[in-house]
Amino acid sequence: MAWKPDYATVAEVKATIGIDAGDTGDDAVLAVYVTAASRAVDTGTRRQFGLLAAPAAWTYTAEYRRERGVWVIPVDDYQTLTGAELEFDGAPLATWTPWPRDAVDKGQAWTHIVVHRDDAGALDCTEDGVTATVRWGWTTVPVTVGGASRLQASRFFARRESPYGVAGSPELGSELRLLAKLDADVAVMLAAYHRDAVPL
Repeated sequence: MAWKPDYATVAEVKATIGIDAGDTGDDAVLAVYVTAASRAVDTGTRRQFGLLAAPAAWTYTAEYRRERGVWVIPVDDYQTLTGAELEFDGAPLATWTPWPRDAVDKGQAWTHIVVHRDDAGALDCTEDGVTATVRWGWTTVPVTVGGASRLQASRFFARRESPYGVAGSPELGSELRLLAKLDADVAVMLAAYHRDAVPL
């Protein structure tokens, strides 16, 4: 899996819409909508659900939480500790905790690194002073994210038949305004995956 991949396939979206698998006439445009829907999911959740091929060294800024006696480092999402390393000013920080502690067990991702003040050495608030080497991202795209992407892609597909942003028929009471934002059902599906919904 790559960083910021598509979270659905053309075949899955065709099944969602009800297009026969053998009908390939719209495959090219559907592929565009799948990618657009996946990026809309990223924007709507303020995160992405792909995975780097290997650990990468990225820099972050530590924040001291005096009331808890810990350093907190907000980082990109991660779900695996294989090959993970943390260092400050060229010196390794051997003891640190992924946070929220039980996030991965609950189908979420770790979003922070916590270092107790007794283990922090000379750690300070230097901007981009912490280097974390981690295989960033999600090891598996959540099922709900895939479903939301399929639904959003199908919405984009319907939008092409509605150049003025309205689908359905006022006479039949099925009029629907297609707004320039995530589909309401997609937003509900993704609520638990919004980056701001993760407690610290």
